[in-house]
Amino acid sequence: MSHTLKHFLQSVALTAFVFSFAPVSAADAVPPPKGKVAKKAENRRVQRNFTASIRRKPAAMRAVATKPSFGQIAGLHLAADELALKSSVALVIDQDTREVLLRKNDSAVLPIASITKLMTGMLVSEAKLPMDEMITITQEDVDTEKHSGSRLRVGSSLSRGELLHLALMASENRAAHALGRTYPGGMDVFVGQMNAKAQALGMKDTRYVEPTGLSSRNQSSAQDLATLVHTAYEDPVLREFSTSPGYQVAVGKRTLQFNNTNRLVKNPDWEIGLQKTGYISEAGQCLVMQARVAGRKLIMVFLDSAGKLSRIGDAERVRRWVESQPAALTPATTMIRQVSG
Repeated sequence: MSHTLKHFLQSVALTAFVFSFAPVSAADAVPPPKGKVAKKAENRRVQRNFTASIRRKPAAMRAVATKPSFGQIAGLHLAADELALKSSVALVIDQDTREVLLRKNDSAVLPIASITKLMTGMLVSEAKLPMDEMITITQEDVDTEKHSGSRLRVGSSLSRGELLHLALMASENRAAHALGRTYPGGMDVFVGQMNAKAQALGMKDTRYVEPTGLSSRNQSSAQDLATLVHTAYEDPVLREFSTSPGYQVAVGKRTLQFNNTNRLVKNPDWEIGLQKTGYISEAGQCLVMQARVAGRKLIMVFLDSAGKLSRIGDAERVRRWVESQPAALTPATTMIRQVSG
């Protein structure tokens, strides 16, 4: 054996000897045999990690394509305004003088989502039907249009007054549908009365096909909705039910708490006399209100707002703008093109 080869083999042997005494990390260590308890714990840990790995998706995979609203398709969101409102459509008028303070695409005809329920509530209230009459939620009241959920299970029984309260305050779809279904003559008669009332009020741009607003064929303009708000405000039941912050109902053995869909009713900076929110993808976020601002009774209409909170933000922008103006606020003159969809 050559001297060089002998020296190499000695180096290898020494290295192996040294590494045999090197400490072994916890990650490299061979685990001792597990007992039954340890094995069960390990199995649970593996299952949790496996489930979490399935649920974790890249952001691109989690994102769901948003269906454009009718207003976006019509290009209404491209219209500029002096307050940089996020709503494609806006109208603010003085309820007493009918003076227009601000307008933006106010003649555009768009889906109105659950703003529909103001007309539903108006007809039920005007009909003077017994508010203590019990109504049972049936399969007919289940949403087959948008497949939205509801805490009012099929078979639940509530009074007509409770259903009206939930429809106006919490925008409860099954409640609104049950109100229309149990109207004298049935749903077809009720929808016919909705359209007849709209025509009687001069709401020439308005059409209803059902009482909840889930259908995008329920359509109106900001001008018509201002008329609706003005008329609905005259009904004390609609004022009370639409602005209550929360409401509890007993359904069987359960007590359910419902809250107002408009957070502004709890805001001490606001004095709201009547309100209604709405949303379906075709309509965007919608809001109508009667409110007292800077000593003036105003009617506000916001349609096709892009974000969940942007309709609230638009209302706040309008309030601050009105409060910053001289007492004799002149009509706004900056706005904008009119588009009917």
